Amino acid sequence: MNFNMQGMMKQIQKMQADMAKVQEELGNKTVAAESGGGMVKVTANGKKEIVSISIDDEIAKSGDKEMLEDLIVAAVNKAISAASKMAEEELQNVTKGMLPPGFNIPGL
Repeated sequence: MNFNMQGMMKQIQKMQADMAKVQEELGNKTVAAESGGGMVKVTANGKKEIVSISIDDEIAKSGDKEMLEDLIVAAVNKAISAASKMAEEELQNVTKGMLPPGFNIPGL
């Protein structure tokens, strides 16, 4: 078995550059989630940042503050979960073929 350290280092450097590019691009990719049958809509980017929240006029006017707060929390949690999944999938595409099957890098 011939071990090519220089070739492996080049692969690792390329993977690092690709991962940095994907992480930068994740700021421009968004996912949307909703709760209460669409009464609250939240958009998050791939960096898990909330970029917008939309609240239906009817629920805002209802005066039911507790329900509105619950709907916002639910929609935000769904959006962050979807953003995490999107980011994970994007980063896995970069590492595909470089890591053994089932191997996960913590934090990705």
